[in-house]
Amino acid sequence: MRSARDLFAARERLAELFGCRDSSRFVFCPNATAALNQAIKGVLRPGDHVVTTSVEHNSVMRPLRRMEEAGVRITVVPAGADGVTDAGDVIAAFRKTTRLVAMTHASNVSGALQPVEKVVEGARRRGILTLVDAAQTAGSVPIDLSVLPVDLLAASGHKGLLGPQGTGFLFVREGVPIAPLIEGGTGSRSESDRQPEFLPDALESGTQNSVGAAGLAVALAWILRKGVDAIRRKETALVDLLLSGMSRIPGVTVYGPADPARRGSAVSFRVEGMDPAETGMRLERRSGVLVRAGLHCSPNGHRTLGTFPAGTVRVSPGPFTTRGEIRTFLSALGRIRNRA
Repeated sequence: MRSARDLFAARERLAELFGCRDSSRFVFCPNATAALNQAIKGVLRPGDHVVTTSVEHNSVMRPLRRMEEAGVRITVVPAGADGVTDAGDVIAAFRKTTRLVAMTHASNVSGALQPVEKVVEGARRRGILTLVDAAQTAGSVPIDLSVLPVDLLAASGHKGLLGPQGTGFLFVREGVPIAPLIEGGTGSRSESDRQPEFLPDALESGTQNSVGAAGLAVALAWILRKGVDAIRRKETALVDLLLSGMSRIPGVTVYGPADPARRGSAVSFRVEGMDPAETGMRLERRSGVLVRAGLHCSPNGHRTLGTFPAGTVRVSPGPFTTRGEIRTFLSALGRIRNRA
C-alpha cells in the first residue's frame, strides 16, 4: 500500500510540474533511454518516415537506426556550428509519410536549446507526432504541456529532477497510439491474458521501482516549492559567470551559443593542445573539480561541433552549485592552461 502511494505521489507531482491535468499520462521507466526506446519503437512501423537532428543523444539515434533496419526511413537535419537546429530546416524535411519528429530539447554536449516550440507547431499542423527528449531540461527549464502540445516527452529522474538513478518517465498525450515494448503483470485486468489498453498500465508491466519513485517524489516536492523558474534563473546566472570567465582564459574554446539564455547548463570546452581526458583528470586531481570528458554518448553532436573524435570537457552547474564553486573551477582551469 505504501509503495502504491509513493508511485501515485510521484506521478501526481510530475503532472503538476509539467502542467498536465491527468497524471496517468506519465509512465514510469528506468531512465530516459528506456522511455525514448518505448516511444520510438512503440510508434514507428515499416514504411514510416522520421525526422531527427544531428545533435541527438545515442538514446535516440541507436533505436532509430534499429528501426531503419526494419524499414523506417530517417532524415537527419544538420544543426549549425553552435549546435542549434533551424526549425525551418526541420519542417522542410517533412514528407507525406513522416510519422514522427524526434528531437532533444537541449543538447547534452553544447547545451544549446533547440526550437522545439516551432517544430511542434509545424508538425501538429501536418498531423505528425512529436517526441521531445527532455533529459537535459526537465526540472531546470520550464516545460508546460498545457501550452506545448508535444505528443511524447521523455526524461530521466536523476538529472534536473534530482531523483535517484533508475528513475525516469515517458509522457504520452491522450490519443497517441503506442504499442508496449513489454507486456505482463500490471495488477489490473488480471482476469484477462491481454495487456490493458489504458495508461499507465498499458506501458507499465512488472513490479515498479517504488523505492526510486519515493525518492523522486521527494525531489519533485522540493522543485515544486523552489519553482523551475527560480532554478532556471540561478543556473542561467551561473552559466553566464562560467562563459564570461572562460572567455578570458587564452587557449580555451567554448562550444554552443554565447548567450546563456539560449542554452541549458551543460557547457563544453577544450584546452588548446590538450586531450579532453587529460584536462578532466587534471581538474579532478589538482583541484577536486569533477567534469566529464569524451563524446558524451553523442558522436553526431560532436561531429556537428567539429570536436569528433576526441570530444570535449563538459562542466555542468546545477541548482546547488555556488558562485564560489564556479570561481574555483575558473581558477583551476586558468592554472591548467598556464602550465599546458
